[in-house]
Amino acid sequence: MAICGLFSRIYPKSAEKRLHGNDKAIRPSRIAFLRAAAINFILLQVLFLGLFVYIFGSLFQQDVHTHNMGILWVDYDGGLVGTAVRDAYKSLQGTTFPTLEESTPVQYPSPGEMREVVCQAKYWAALYTSPGASLRLDEALTGGSAASSYNRSDVLTFIWNEARYSPIADSSISANLQKLSSTARTAYLTHKDISGLQALSSADPTAISIFADPWTLSDINIQPTTQGSRLIYNTLVIILLLIQEFFYLGTINGLYVQFKIYASLWPHRIIAYRNMISLAYTFVGSLSTTGAIWAFRVGWDVNSNQFVLTWFILWLFAHANFLWLDVMTIWLPVQYVPMSMICWVMFNVTSILVPFELSPGFYRWAYVMPAHEVYQVLTDIWSGGCNPQLRYALPILFSLELIGLVLSGLGVYRRCHYALLAEENQEIAFHRRLDAAMDFERRRDAERQEAAEAVVAGPVEPSEKDKRDDMRGREENLGEVELGDQIRREEDEILSDQRRASRACNFGPSFDLAFERGS
Repeated sequence: MAICGLFSRIYPKSAEKRLHGNDKAIRPSRIAFLRAAAINFILLQVLFLGLFVYIFGSLFQQDVHTHNMGILWVDYDGGLVGTAVRDAYKSLQGTTFPTLEESTPVQYPSPGEMREVVCQAKYWAALYTSPGASLRLDEALTGGSAASSYNRSDVLTFIWNEARYSPIADSSISANLQKLSSTARTAYLTHKDISGLQALSSADPTAISIFADPWTLSDINIQPTTQGSRLIYNTLVIILLLIQEFFYLGTINGLYVQFKIYASLWPHRIIAYRNMISLAYTFVGSLSTTGAIWAFRVGWDVNSNQFVLTWFILWLFAHANFLWLDVMTIWLPVQYVPMSMICWVMFNVTSILVPFELSPGFYRWAYVMPAHEVYQVLTDIWSGGCNPQLRYALPILFSLELIGLVLSGLGVYRRCHYALLAEENQEIAFHRRLDAAMDFERRRDAERQEAAEAVVAGPVEPSEKDKRDDMRGREENLGEVELGDQIRREEDEILSDQRRASRACNFGPSFDLAFERGS
């Protein structure tokens, strides 16, 4: 209480003319306030609970969907190593392990064809045994020059593209294939006849070493992507781009309100100016984002052509989102705009957190989200064309851009219409207040004229004069009260018109400007 008293002395007006919470005058407002607070409490809690459930659901039991990730397997050797790999896969096969799909060397005559199908994103990886691997291993186990020249890395190899969901590729593809290779080594030793190898312990230690560790899993990585910043390419980068467009949208709306653009210029000129400004803003913003990615790429093997392509696809993505955020602010009721925007951000991010293969099938509806499309295109750019999803990604992105342009342009006409209606209503209200004031002044002039005529007519008794003066004073007071009531009625009508206009047309979020006219 002492602190409250101190605060009241700092701001003395804060404690003046206050009503008690149980006062009858404030009871209706208090009840309405509590009801509105409760409804919005429930709406927001349900919204964010739904968003948490949605994003957690996309990651729920991610490991049991690992079998949806296909790996091509070709045995060019046809010996014991291939048999060991098959046995190892049988022991590992399940929902938490990628599906190994075996094909024949006839279908894929060389590892080059296998690399191509991985590059085409038909498989997440391709595994093969080198031709003659089992024979070379058998010869190495006999010791001598064959053992000293034996190459452990030329036995079992896999091809993959680390640029395609790098963290997922590391954990679900590379790690599981290493596990398969280790299990296959154990299976090989189980199948191998070791009766003739006992004398090698004293004769040839190299052969014993090869027997203990017969091969090392090699990999052909189409696009190594190991930099730490790769972890946020499909999360924070997308979120910051969306927030960047939202804040500038609010700034642009603030400028249009301050300079009364919607009530002044032709709609087609507003559309042209608005698109030029937004295109320039997103052009520079996407350049900054691409520059930041390149500045922290840490030896990532990407070139200047990929830089430009990344810049332009991020520009398209940023402008499409600017348009759709604008569309939401135009066509949705104002009270639902914040909810729609947070949903837009979360749906976009969830669409690229993990590949659709690792999420329940329901989440595949997010193919229509621009973030999913732009990430597919970026992966294709970064890996030199080894994620050819452009056949659907680019058409969807361009469709979102074109539809956004149409709806946003129509929204400009809508805003211009209601902005002019608001200007006309304000002008009408101003004239009403002016007419009321002029009527009041005319009545007062008439009363003064009557008083002057009464004085000319002759003196009056003091008592009668006092009565007349008292009557005149009361009439003036009543006139002032009547004028005040009429002005208040006009102001209430203006506020009601403004509320109706805001419900009919939402002019969008508007922020105070960092730079204003005259500042």
